Amino acid sequence: MPSPRSDWGKVQRLARSACTRTPQQRRLQLRLHAAVGPGACVLVAGATGGVGQLVTAKLLDRGYQVRALCRNREKATQLFPPEQSKKIEIVYADLRDASAAQRLTESIDAVCCVTGTTAFPSQRWKGNNGPQQTDYVSVKNLIDACPGNLQRFILNTSAGVDRSGSLPFSILNLFGVLRYKKEAERVLQSSGLPYTIVRPGRLTDGPYTSYDLNTLLQATSGSRQNIRLSPNDDLNGQTSRLACAEAIVQALQSNIVENRAFALESSDGQGPGSDAAQWKALFSAL
Repeated sequence: MPSPRSDWGKVQRLARSACTRTPQQRRLQLRLHAAVGPGACVLVAGATGGVGQLVTAKLLDRGYQVRALCRNREKATQLFPPEQSKKIEIVYADLRDASAAQRLTESIDAVCCVTGTTAFPSQRWKGNNGPQQTDYVSVKNLIDACPGNLQRFILNTSAGVDRSGSLPFSILNLFGVLRYKKEAERVLQSSGLPYTIVRPGRLTDGPYTSYDLNTLLQATSGSRQNIRLSPNDDLNGQTSRLACAEAIVQALQSNIVENRAFALESSDGQGPGSDAAQWKALFSAL
């Protein structure tokens, strides 16, 4: 019986050969191989952020090739020193520049977009980095730049995108952060790319800004390891960054949540951890 890795090699070859077909034919063919497994090249946009660094560490640990998109060279070098992994390619670009986005997406199999900024004016807004440019313009440029044979685009947004006119989310949305995240969701959903949208609540645990890859992989969320998912934007709890990152990686490997959006929150109790079977059960219940 062929090994899982040899089967995955066939899937990868099919994806590469799809470049000679029309975009519609490519997407139809790739629907048969929707899960993105180890060995695939994944572009992580926002790789040095609170969730992005955890997604990057988990992908590398599980055998993926990672193209880590960063804007801060010092932070990227600290988190991802070249000697720690030969499977990571660090690239520096500004997604607000559409031409820069085009150069990033060559030969990638999937995207995990975990970019973001603060909801209220802060130091992070300097240099025109507010919600419109970060949560909408940059994400739209990245979506538009993706190849037609992309196997999955995972977009991390937020709880409240469908409730931005109701408390407490109307306060969070005073400067438009939820509105722009929702607009980015709509662009992705109408793009024709296979997608998954993850909507976490207020993020807890970390960010682990001074940690290297090995330390990131050992981080835990204490007693709050239980996970609840919902197909609707109706959860109000907090979400561990660790759980959010794990959900993104598990979604990448699952065809159950292709072209789906789900909300995510953490609570006290035991959770699925990195157990694929338990995550499959959670996804199947959506």
